[in-house]
Amino acid sequence: MDKYSKICTEEFNSKILKYRRWQDAQLSLLGRILLKYGLNQYFSIKDFEIDRTSNHKPFFKNQDVHFNISHAGNIVVCGISKSAIGVDIEYVDSKINYNDFKSQMTPNEFNKIHLSEDKVRSFFTYWTEKEAVIKAHGKGLLIPLPSFEVFQSQALIEKEKLYLKEIFIHKEYQCCIASNKEIKYQKIRVEQINLNLL
Repeated sequence: MDKYSKICTEEFNSKILKYRRWQDAQLSLLGRILLKYGLNQYFSIKDFEIDRTSNHKPFFKNQDVHFNISHAGNIVVCGISKSAIGVDIEYVDSKINYNDFKSQMTPNEFNKIHLSEDKVRSFFTYWTEKEAVIKAHGKGLLIPLPSFEVFQSQALIEKEKLYLKEIFIHKEYQCCIASNKEIKYQKIRVEQINLNLL
């Protein structure tokens, strides 16, 4: 925290210090480090200012680049793109009871999970897809999860089509990205960052 908090604004540092768990503060800081690294490395952007929409989605002021950050367990992912992007990562917890989330699913989604061979993995695939979509769309949890359905790696929310792609990060995690641009055949660069090199 001491080493990397110097690269962030005072406002961001005071925000992360309000987290109850130090792990959450650390993961939030790591997300900002990944963002700074990716912007510099792939978009030649050194300085940036982040604001939030009325729906609390963060965005860059005066930059035509989009980003999204997610973390679970001990992994942080940061997606950066020229088009709207949402990313979600979840630790695949074998103790989860997918029936507890039935009200958050459409009947088709629940049946797909219920009939799958690996119900836990199927549930986390569903969950990361839905989370990535609502994050890319920009209204977040104002969009009820059962109000739209993912079919053939696509979803439609308020007449906006969003596209999904599963990203392999680690066998114990499920990760998905969503965008308002077709990403099925696009090359997605995935890079693991060693903090000691930053």
